[in-house]
Formats: sequence, structure tokens, C-alpha cells
Amino acid sequence: MLSYHAQTMHSYSSVRTKSHSIDWDHPPKQFKIYPETFTRIPLDKKSPDHRFFYLIGGITAQKSYPGVTYALRTNPSAGALYPTEIYVQIRGMEGFENGIYHLCPYETSLVLLYPLPEDEGVESFLHVKKIKGFVFLFSTLYYRSSWKYKDRAFRYCLHDTGHMIGTLEASCLLSAKSYCILYTMDKKGLNTLFGFTQEEFFLSSAIVGEEDETLTCKAPMLSLPYVNGTGFFEANARVEAVYESTCALLPKQQTTTMPAFNVDKERFMQAIWKRRSIRDFAQKPLSKEEFLAVMDFITQPIASDCDAVVEIYAIINRVEGMEQGVWKEGIYLQSGDFARKAGYLCLEQALGEESGVTFFLVGNEDKNYQAMVQKAGIIGHRMYVMSEYMGFGCSGIGAYYDEEVMAFLDTQGMILYALAIGR
Repeated sequence: MLSYHAQTMHSYSSVRTKSHSIDWDHPPKQFKIYPETFTRIPLDKKSPDHRFFYLIGGITAQKSYPGVTYALRTNPSAGALYPTEIYVQIRGMEGFENGIYHLCPYETSLVLLYPLPEDEGVESFLHVKKIKGFVFLFSTLYYRSSWKYKDRAFRYCLHDTGHMIGTLEASCLLSAKSYCILYTMDKKGLNTLFGFTQEEFFLSSAIVGEEDETLTCKAPMLSLPYVNGTGFFEANARVEAVYESTCALLPKQQTTTMPAFNVDKERFMQAIWKRRSIRDFAQKPLSKEEFLAVMDFITQPIASDCDAVVEIYAIINRVEGMEQGVWKEGIYLQSGDFARKAGYLCLEQALGEESGVTFFLVGNEDKNYQAMVQKAGIIGHRMYVMSEYMGFGCSGIGAYYDEEVMAFLDTQGMILYALAIGR
């Protein structure tokens, strides 16, 4: 097991003894905003080309509490802290100037950071030839998460980036676009190119376009100002160390097959707009058909250059036509009512107990940790949007008693993520 993952496990004892203070009145900023000297392209939701971008992490609603307002987005985020940032290179697409942009949800705009000469591009950092279309780059401003979650924050940054990639996948589905996720990239070179300090670093990329294998590009002559994306910053040595140690990819399985999603697009778009993290369940059952529809959706191929294996365990609590128990790949590993146990394992949260199904996503390999946990986030995002599409709720659960979950599931794998679905 990766040492970082082991060192950041929760236990019944640790959550009660390893407390830390949080200045709730002074959270980090949630938006990175480049100076006004950079040209903005406002995104019009009525334009299909603009809506493609808006659905990728765009703001869908605001929720206010005494003293604070949260901007809710198409992607969920642990603690509503939203550490993920998106940059995109656009080339040869009608209605857009060739260039490198920052996607700014706060302003609902694409910010042109660098007009792109014909012979330049980020492709060399991704080890691909010249791309006509979109090249997305996903980074994380990790302090937005470590402010609250401390050392465990890197897990959540990876989850959140996976969810953001999931919004890209969903937007591609609506636009009939193909995509491929790339984890093989010169992350440190890109960090330098974009002028990042230790506060921000790239995690992954995605190509939505066509590669011309006869043409190459040289690195852009990019010179960007430092932009503070958090307001203030406290370094976390463990987060920065695990990022450094897990950047390189080891021998890996590639998947080029695109998922076969069969949905009504208008209804699916409404599911993207309305997606929320459910806060409680009425303990009404799902149907067997609904559960199997979710399973079919989340297990479709994910096109990427590093298809790390993520196993899906389902604790069936309330599904009509199915017995209760622990279910994996169509087989019951244990039979019985484990609803209360599921709630306990999820740090005694009612969501785990009162759900129709509580899921645990498990990784059995130490290598390619960044890709593996992001894949868990992508699977989680699929679960969110399909649950909304089917008319019930979903919530991601990033905190659980790691070793007790491992023992209950009888696995030596790392517990990457938990989610609950139901009514």
C-alpha cells in the first residue's frame, strides 16, 4: 500500500484524538481570477459551443448560510472547497481564437492567456502530435482542501479532479464528442510553463479533438503573472511530497474504447444542471432495474492512457428484488443486513446506513496512484449524474474508517472513495 495512503487513514481513534483548529471565518478563495488585462470571452449558455464549456464545472446555483454563500457547480467537491482549476488550449475551432485559456466559472468566461502561434502548443508536454480541437489541463490549488482536511487533502484533490473530468465526459456526451484522458504528461514542465508556485500543480489532461501525426509543435512562449488563487497559503509537506513521488507513471493499461451511454440527452442535461449531493435519505427502496442501470453506467469504459483497476463493492441495503448483502461484479460476497455496519464504516454517518446502496471503490495497486484515485472520482461522478437522471440522490463520502472497511470487505486494497445512492 502506498505509504501516503496508509499514513492518512482514518480510524475510530484518530478522528477523536487528532483534532485541528479551523478558522471558519477565513476560508481560502475558491476562484482564481486573472487580471483584467487578459481578454474575456463570456460564455452564453444558449450557444451549444459555449454550453460545452459551461457544463464543465460551471456555477449552477448559490446557497447562502449566515455569513457565507456557496457557489454550487456542475461538479461536487469535498467540503465545497473546489480546488480544481481548468486550462484549455483551443486550436482550429470555429468561433474561438487559437490560444491557451483559463476557464473561470466565477466570471462565466474563458480568459485568453496566450494567443497561439501556428507552430506552438502544449502538445509536446503531453507527448502527442499537433491537436486540432481542445486540450484540457486540470490542476489543483491544494490549499483550498488542505486548509480543512490537512494531510488527507491530496486524496480529495484527486477525487475532485476526477469529478471535474466527469463533467467533461458528460458534456462530451451531450455534444457527441470523443475524448481521451492523459496522465502521461510532463507535469513539472507544465507547472513551470504556467508560472505556478508550489501552491498549484497539474494532475491530468484530456484531448477532445483530432491528432495530426505528421505535425509537431514547440512549447509556447508563455509568460504569465503569478495569480493568487487561494488568498493565503500554508504549505503542507506531506501533500507536496506525495505529489512529487507519484507524478511518474509506471507500465500501464491503456483503454481506447469509448463508453456506450444510452440516455435521453435533454433529460441528461437537466440531470447535469440539477445534480446535488443529497443530505439525507427517506429510506425508500430502489428497484433492481435502477440499481443495475447505475452499475451499467458507471462500469462503461473510460478512455485513458492509464486505465488503473478500480474495484466496485456495493452494500445492498434497500433494493427491491435483491437480497441484502455485499455485492461485487454480480456475486454476493456476504449476505445479510449490513446497513448499520455501512453507516458505522462511513464515520457513523447516516448516509451510509440509510441509503439504498452504499459503495466502496477499491484500488489494489500501489503504482499510478494519481490516475487511480482520479478514476475513482470519474466513476463517482458518473454515479451522481446517473442517479439524478434516474430520479434519486447520490452523495460522495470521502471519510471512512479505512482499515475497518478493508477488513469488512476482506481486501488488502486501498479504499479510494465511498458513495451512497438512494431515495
